[in-house]
Amino acid sequence: MKTKTTKLGITLAGVLAFIVTSAHADTFGSGGNAFTIDFVDIGNAGNADDAGAGGSPSEFTPFGGVSYGYRMGTFEIAQDAITKAAASGVLNLGGGAWSATQSAANMTWFQAAAFVNWLNTSTGHVAAYQLDIGLTTLTLWDGLTQAWQAGGENLYRHRDAYYFLPSEDEWYKAAYHKNDGVTANYWDFATGSNVVPTAVISGTGAETAVYFGNGAVSPAAVNMSGGLSAYGTMGQNGNVSEWTESAFDETNDSSSEGRAFRGGHWGSAELPLRASFQNSFSPEFSNDGIGFRVASVPEPSSTVLMLSAGVLALARRRRRAAL
Repeated sequence: MKTKTTKLGITLAGVLAFIVTSAHADTFGSGGNAFTIDFVDIGNAGNADDAGAGGSPSEFTPFGGVSYGYRMGTFEIAQDAITKAAASGVLNLGGGAWSATQSAANMTWFQAAAFVNWLNTSTGHVAAYQLDIGLTTLTLWDGLTQAWQAGGENLYRHRDAYYFLPSEDEWYKAAYHKNDGVTANYWDFATGSNVVPTAVISGTGAETAVYFGNGAVSPAAVNMSGGLSAYGTMGQNGNVSEWTESAFDETNDSSSEGRAFRGGHWGSAELPLRASFQNSFSPEFSNDGIGFRVASVPEPSSTVLMLSAGVLALARRRRRAAL
């Protein structure tokens, strides 16, 4: 069956394909150093912080409220992406603790931020973070003209950044929110459940996570790192703990503050998997149990979605008229 084409020269299948593929995978690098990052949309803009309303009252921390839509990486960043970014010219990235498909680790917060900067600059966007060449210091953005303002002033992140490390609120929402509207309802675990995840070494079974309860001695491949959150992210519980962008006190107004990390890892017990567990390390710290994932502004934009919807509506009207 042939696909009908509107007079605008756009096929219905083409519009739908654009909507789907643009929202889920971005490509970086070129040639043998090309790789993709899959994203899921995190909607329900304006949801409330976790108030203990949806899980156990003792298992929450007051995070997760985000006033805007964004995208979260479906998986943790794999070592393969770090290797290819380094081959593309990004200096001092570190990493290398595990094999290509496993989670990148042995990376400081600064090195993770440098990788994110390259995602931006290599695709024509503004770097998210002001870093020195040695990747040991961060310079704050000017709050009046440069800093991120959505949801409150953030002096770490540039206002025009397209890719960024997720803030603790962004990370927490993608992991624990029930994806049930603008609510304060959250799960205790990042597997869409209040039940302690079943420990596995690898796999994608519902309500599973890669942590020490089943003898894991290394992270799994990023796409085999346990069950999904309510939004469709994988491995936010277990596999490797993940840097967030945020200072531990959430103010993001001092470059030397410890950075919050969350989620537990392949060698941890069950406690760090819980929504109630929050911790931090110096941004210079690294080990083989800490990695990260990337977040992004929404794609396609609401303007593109509205245009696409209009094209579809116009095409439907023309089809009806032709019958």
